[in-house]
Amino acid sequence: MEQRLKESVGVLMAHIIKIDNRDIEKEMPIFCDIMGTNFNCSQEEAEEILHKTINKEYNLDEYLDTINVALCEDKISKFHLLEQLNHVIYSDTISPNDYKVFDEIKEKLFTCK
Repeated sequence: MEQRLKESVGVLMAHIIKIDNRDIEKEMPIFCDIMGTNFNCSQEEAEEILHKTINKEYNLDEYLDTINVALCEDKISKFHLLEQLNHVIYSDTISPNDYKVFDEIKEKLFTCK
């Protein structure tokens, strides 16, 4: 489950970078720091997760479901995850869509199944 959670969080963070067409190399240090701190990812592993996510199609809801199941009763971890997602958002130019997406993610994370 930890590997699935790591991948799901990675996709969630990479999603913000992808939808805004942000400079991947500029965002890479923030992404790697978050993944390294929370999942002991090496730089290479975090970079691989980011590049893989940027270059593939995915259903974000499936990854949010995985996070939600893993952290269903752990609201502190969910708030921490949202804080990190916010960090990715404000690391570059913020668009109105960024916080629309943030609010949608927040709502889904706090709806336990």
